[in-house]
Amino acid sequence: MKIGVLALQGAVAEHIRMLEMAGSEGIAVKKVSELEQLDGLIIPGGESTTIGRLMLEYGFIEAIREFAGAGKPVFGTCAGLIVIADEIVGQANAHLKLMDMKVSRNAFGRQRESFETDLPIKGISETVRAVFIRAPLITEVGPEVEVLAIYNDQIVAARQGHLLACSFHPELTNDHQLHAYFVAMAEEHKLASSSKL
Repeated sequence: MKIGVLALQGAVAEHIRMLEMAGSEGIAVKKVSELEQLDGLIIPGGESTTIGRLMLEYGFIEAIREFAGAGKPVFGTCAGLIVIADEIVGQANAHLKLMDMKVSRNAFGRQRESFETDLPIKGISETVRAVFIRAPLITEVGPEVEVLAIYNDQIVAARQGHLLACSFHPELTNDHQLHAYFVAMAEEHKLASSSKL
């Protein structure tokens, strides 16, 4: 499996390390042409407005929409969750508009209010280590979206078919369970695609 990490901003090397721990090849993606070789794509944390602007500047908006439109898995973590959301609270325009959810930026407060916790995540484990840093929240989900994790009565992880999103930073721990789950999603898609040929 070749899983790309959008390398415009954020903890790219950390995501690649986790992908390798999960038995996949991780590739830093800096050019649109690099998407073609991938089985899945992670959009990491950082600052969502900056990521959105850089994606527009380098032609990634349409390219990632096409990538996801072909059924290839996309995983947004922290700011990446905001980037793939259909709607952002208090913002007129969303970025990729891939996943049927409404999100609130910096819902967990400022940097100093960052924290770590063990979360039960549906279909993965009773304990997945999660690091929350100025984390966003999923405030609403559409009928096709499955809620995977809740923290303090708020949605912090969800899946819609081949799309995965979490509010936290799974790459800043030594727990690669969520990355392994995403790699499995990519494997499922690849198998399904090859059986259609």
